[in-house]
Amino acid sequence: MLRNPILTAPILLLLAAAPPLPAQGVGREGVATLSVDTEARWVPFDLTPGNQIRFALTLDGRPVTAILDTGVSYSVLATASAAADPARTTANGSATAIGSRAGTGGAASGAVSIGWQPTRNLVIGGLTRTGGGVTVADLPALATGSARAVDMLVGRDVTGGHALDIDYANHRFRLLPSGRLPFVGALAPLSISAGRRVYESAIGIGTKRLAPMIVDTGDGSAVTLSAAAAATAGIARLPTTTTISFGLAGETVSTLAILPSLTLGQRTIRTVEARVEPAGGFSDTIGVAGRIGSGLLQNYRVLLDPVAGRMVLQPGAQADMPPLRSTSGLLVGLERDRLRVLHVMRGGPAAAAGWRAGDVICRIDGQPIAADYPSSPLARWAVGAPGTSVRLGMCDGSVRPLTLAQFY
Repeated sequence: MLRNPILTAPILLLLAAAPPLPAQGVGREGVATLSVDTEARWVPFDLTPGNQIRFALTLDGRPVTAILDTGVSYSVLATASAAADPARTTANGSATAIGSRAGTGGAASGAVSIGWQPTRNLVIGGLTRTGGGVTVADLPALATGSARAVDMLVGRDVTGGHALDIDYANHRFRLLPSGRLPFVGALAPLSISAGRRVYESAIGIGTKRLAPMIVDTGDGSAVTLSAAAAATAGIARLPTTTTISFGLAGETVSTLAILPSLTLGQRTIRTVEARVEPAGGFSDTIGVAGRIGSGLLQNYRVLLDPVAGRMVLQPGAQADMPPLRSTSGLLVGLERDRLRVLHVMRGGPAAAAGWRAGDVICRIDGQPIAADYPSSPLARWAVGAPGTSVRLGMCDGSVRPLTLAQFY
């Protein structure tokens, strides 16, 4: 769901190859324990412009920023982080990630080089992990949809043995013992796959069951399908356009449609934004039907408890609201005091008016682009009422009017 109308929903998902076991110690994943007061140890977070959960933790005594990413097999530390220690990092080959580098034809998966760094302890709320380690890779800021990079992606290896209670409405989460049921909601199946080592579930579209679907809090979109799963679900019968996302391996251009409804366990969800990867993309590469992302999950209070085999969804105020649809056909990123066009959506008003990726906008209807632009009312111009004419001031001083329209 495109909750933030100025940005594509970026993706931060990496299935890291299993790092080698240390010669000594408790193994690559360490030992995670919960404090006796873990239920009261809420961790505050903010949502990035790309819908990811951004929070602070302590790694080896050092405060770092992180994204909560259940689509990551092994937690990832940014090469550029002050917590990364080149002297303690060993090369560990490569891992499959979403995106493709420029000039690779737009495929939806690629490989990124990774390293391995042992850690002493990691603390998140009431959870302390002793021993183990993290993979090390480049984490570009663009993949969080903002100008601010994070230090880490916290993945399944840290959270998977416990229940994860995510209270999106109040911007907080906590880790609980598996089996706890702190609220009532619709149930859906949840497990951790033996091979991929990530959170997985299933969805229904019409009469078709699509599985496995990675449950990925690090993916800012609502639902993403492989080309094969989309064909099974009959997506070709719907009006479509294109969109762009950013992952650790670069950018991905995918098809975009609005599903009339889908089912997730006991819950029927209506008007859901769905992305379709190119054939041979990331989902095809790793053998899944697709992903359920934070763009959908953020409309609920969510309990993820793979040990107990369940996900619980309690609807929030936004649960039955339709997704925001672009009426401009421009997907842009914020660069300080300007907006750079990242993608021109197929069939939209911007495509008809000759806009191109790389065009730079400095004013909207005469108003400058401020630092708080992503959360300001001005940002809603891109999803305004069809028929509205918006005057877009280019950074070269020219003005280009754009008439908004519904096109998918």
